[in-house]
Amino acid sequence: MKKIQFCIALSGALLVAGVAHAEEKLDCASLKQTIEGKMNAHGVKKFKLDIVDKDQAGAGKVVGSCDGGAHKIVYSKEGAADVAQK
Repeated sequence: MKKIQFCIALSGALLVAGVAHAEEKLDCASLKQTIEGKMNAHGVKKFKLDIVDKDQAGAGKVVGSCDGGAHKIVYSKEGAADVAQK
């Protein structure tokens, strides 16, 4: 019986924590800066990160979401078109 009560309490706590985290709005500028820092730390060079509206189609890979899902951060490799043409 105590195990069931413990499981229910734990589930409730995790649910509350998850909802609180989901409601948190990440600032786009600070998230972009964090992503840039991680990419630089891994030795990635010549890249571009753009903040675009969530509905905007972009050429690149979505690497983050911010402002409560209103915007996304898109990664693209700078100079990729130049390399492809050579």
